[in-house]
Amino acid sequence: MAEQIVRQREDVSSEYKWAIEDLYRNDEAWEKDYNKVLKMAEKIKSFQGRLSESAGVLYKFMEKYEEMQKLAEKVYVYASQKLHENTGNGTYQGLAAKAQGMLVATGEAVSFFEPEFLAIPEDTYETMMENANLKPYRHYFEETRRQRAHILTKEMEELMAMAGEVMEGPSDIFSMFNNADIRFPEVKGVKGELLPLTHGTYIALLENTNRTIREQAFKNLYGVYEKNKNTLAAVYQASVKADVFQAKARKYNSAREMALEGSNIPLSVYDNLINSVHNHLPAMYRYIDIRSEALGIKQLHMYDLYAPMVDDIDMKKDFEEAKKIVTKGLEPLGGEYITILKEGFENRWIDIYENVGKRSGAYSWGAYGTHPYVLMNYNGTLNHVFTLAHEMGHALHSFYSDANQDYIYAGYKIFVAEVASTVNESLLIHYLIDHAKSAKEKAYLINHFLEQFRGTLFRQTMFAEFEKMTHEMVENSEALTPDGLCEIYYNLNKKYFGENIHVDEEIAMEWARIPHFYNAFYVYQYATGFSAAIAISKAILAGNNEVKEGYFKFLKSGSSMYPIDLLKLCNVDMTTTKPVEDALKVFEGLLDEFQEVMNEFK
Repeated sequence: MAEQIVRQREDVSSEYKWAIEDLYRNDEAWEKDYNKVLKMAEKIKSFQGRLSESAGVLYKFMEKYEEMQKLAEKVYVYASQKLHENTGNGTYQGLAAKAQGMLVATGEAVSFFEPEFLAIPEDTYETMMENANLKPYRHYFEETRRQRAHILTKEMEELMAMAGEVMEGPSDIFSMFNNADIRFPEVKGVKGELLPLTHGTYIALLENTNRTIREQAFKNLYGVYEKNKNTLAAVYQASVKADVFQAKARKYNSAREMALEGSNIPLSVYDNLINSVHNHLPAMYRYIDIRSEALGIKQLHMYDLYAPMVDDIDMKKDFEEAKKIVTKGLEPLGGEYITILKEGFENRWIDIYENVGKRSGAYSWGAYGTHPYVLMNYNGTLNHVFTLAHEMGHALHSFYSDANQDYIYAGYKIFVAEVASTVNESLLIHYLIDHAKSAKEKAYLINHFLEQFRGTLFRQTMFAEFEKMTHEMVENSEALTPDGLCEIYYNLNKKYFGENIHVDEEIAMEWARIPHFYNAFYVYQYATGFSAAIAISKAILAGNNEVKEGYFKFLKSGSSMYPIDLLKLCNVDMTTTKPVEDALKVFEGLLDEFQEVMNEFK
């Protein structure tokens, strides 16, 4: 496909680029709003010392606060997304830095709110809440009061807000290194041709049926990280130290507790996930044995984990085909959902192909009042068809939430962020398996579903365990050395994949390339969200209208309820081990089904 050539940004046709002009028509319009936000930040300080005067004053503050935050979000998203189009673009590096500074300024401007609000006596607060204008804020206020033990004095909150930009440093440094600066040696193809190795092509090369190409890609990529391991270890340690500093400053017992408390998630949910996966690791070891047999390789290496267990199946799809397949797969969600999905496809919500300097990976993002955006680096593989379904799941979750909630509740919590995206993936894989043209294609698709379990439920839990271990080390005043990080990560791979695979020494450097490690304790939610999504999609496909109705309530509710309660709308209780255990049983059943189908065409 010609579109797969890695072009300069200016050489990519506009039809393949997102409609960034829907946020701002140009940088000058952005600059006006940037300055407007800074003025709003100055003006909002006039409420300091006055919040307890009356319900009317508190309401006016909330009104101005929402107005400022809404505009600040738009300014920040535009600057960031323009930078992500080409992370080497100096102009947008500058705009993004200004936008980051603007967020610090707004944070400083309202840093008085929480300590002052929490100082309002309970009886005064209850009287104020009788005001009709304040009633919509009840859940938001209760969230703030719930965390009162971790809100600092006004002066300390101002200091924490000022320190925010500094504590973003490790993430910014890693992003620049990983997206703008890093280059990997090319891979030699079967005919001697040189194949580009980038973040966007790496997984496709690992899926190549030629084992030598897979090994080259694996070693060439990790060799570059190995050469920079001292720098990367220092950057990661600085990030973990920033997490631990914030947790201590806010009187949490740990950085992990701080991360989970924001969404009112018990620590037991995190621990239950790791323990449940540990209990089912024999299923992963069985998967390794099945993969070894299917590939005809006596001992697998880590670079064999992405190779299709069923070969000679061409599942390459151009982007137009991908859109049609995703649309068909999501039809069980109903006509309204499909209409909105098509609107996103047809109105350039998506930045489709890789270009030089573009941010790696994929995401959905946007600003309240404007449609969501999706960044992709589409390469035509089946994985990327699923990425399209996944990111549009995020986008439509945001669309529904924005349409049904005021700004204050529109943004959903991280804990439920991966549910809608993974429901889409699960519906899509069931559609494709049901419409497989042969036993061989069916086996290929079951292989893909198994990979989703391996990559999401098992791998992300392994990531979560790594984060737990590294943060606990820093909390215990232990250093995160390059060799120490590699040893931890290498041993986790041995634990999760078992004795029947050769755990290559290069995999010890994988920790150094995971962007989500700079957003601590995020990744476990991929695994919990995946488990919840398996339960929800299974019920929808079974025709359970109660769950389907509950799911759309979930999509529309934003953060107006606690995440655990939102999932209960869909009959999923994440405080128990049941969703994770049930998902792992589905994985075990898929192993049986894969072996049965493979026997049909052997």
